[in-house]
Amino acid sequence: MNLSSHLQELRRKHQTLAQQVEQAQRAPAVDDLQVAELKKEKLRLKDQIEKLSQA
Repeated sequence: MNLSSHLQELRRKHQTLAQQVEQAQRAPAVDDLQVAELKKEKLRLKDQIEKLSQA
């Protein structure tokens, strides 16, 4: 997998997580811990995308 396709995959995963966070926050019986974990994973992906984009 080359760098460009790897970045595209990371961005796709980041977008998917963003949608999951939004849906979880709208749910009436949302688990705050689950939302926090999703946000943490989303941030980790964002950091990885930024590092690879600067390389």
